[in-house]
Amino acid sequence: MHVCGTHQDTLVRFGLISMLQEAGIEVRPGPGCPVCVTTAREIEEAIALARRGKVVATFGDMFRVPGEKQSLADVKAEGHDVRMVYSITDCIAIAEKTDKDVVFFSIGFETTAPTPASVILHNPPENFSILSTHRLIPPAMEALINMGELRIDGFIDPGHVSAIIGADSYEFLSSKYNIPQVIAGFEPLDVLIAVYMLAMQIRNGEAKVENEYARVVKPEGNEKAKRIMNAVFEPCDISWRGFPVIPGSGLTLKDEFAGYDARKRYEDELSALSSDYKEPEGCRCGEILRGLVNPDECPLFGTMCTPQHPVGPCMVSREGSCNILLRYGEKM
Repeated sequence: MHVCGTHQDTLVRFGLISMLQEAGIEVRPGPGCPVCVTTAREIEEAIALARRGKVVATFGDMFRVPGEKQSLADVKAEGHDVRMVYSITDCIAIAEKTDKDVVFFSIGFETTAPTPASVILHNPPENFSILSTHRLIPPAMEALINMGELRIDGFIDPGHVSAIIGADSYEFLSSKYNIPQVIAGFEPLDVLIAVYMLAMQIRNGEAKVENEYARVVKPEGNEKAKRIMNAVFEPCDISWRGFPVIPGSGLTLKDEFAGYDARKRYEDELSALSSDYKEPEGCRCGEILRGLVNPDECPLFGTMCTPQHPVGPCMVSREGSCNILLRYGEKM
């Protein structure tokens, strides 16, 4: 299993899925798309803030992901102030030019978390806050093992995340669960070499972390980025789409930065939201994120659910398995 949307893009775009299957190897996508694992409740939080007069800014993919019934794009069409931005600095510029409260819907894994952390350390405007949905990959990998729904013989570890957290961050998985791992880059040869390295570990009865992407990923990772991230955020328990609550897998702002935490600043306005939102009927995105089914096994795939009219988040994001398969068309 891999846990990276870009790895899935490489596997499908270059026909590696079928090539590997001919060799008796199946590579399943896991929860490697940050847009896809964001829960409906978190989207409903952003929608609720927009409806209460806040300026809500977020990236393009998150703009179109449905909550329980509507997306932020739908709410914008109703006349509320929802804006698509390319970076958090765009959001800061908005806050500097308005008297309204501005909320950045901040998503992503360890790759993107250092950026909002850096912004918060530099005293942004008082009318600015973030709605953090940042998540940590290693705890989710451990959850996949412990759930026991799927036998995972090895992990292809994500390149972008690993560039931040370092190869050493995965060691506990191999030592505790006796599972082979290889950190891979994103070219077709990177992925094929990673699969070969995993196969060799399995054949030799080994379980360790190997680094195919050594040209970018270091054992310790990016120390400065980690230091900035850890100065502002702390781990918290959080649910992922398709998963129960995974302990220590989310990032929330530390108490000293509570003034920039949209959930704490607008706690009263968000308290009425349900804690349990249902997935769209027929959507199997949650199972896809756990590696249990392939996208083309979903009854909505390519019919009721398309990139133009997505039902679930796996069809919205370009890192989503459904979107990737529909774009490139290889049978999984």
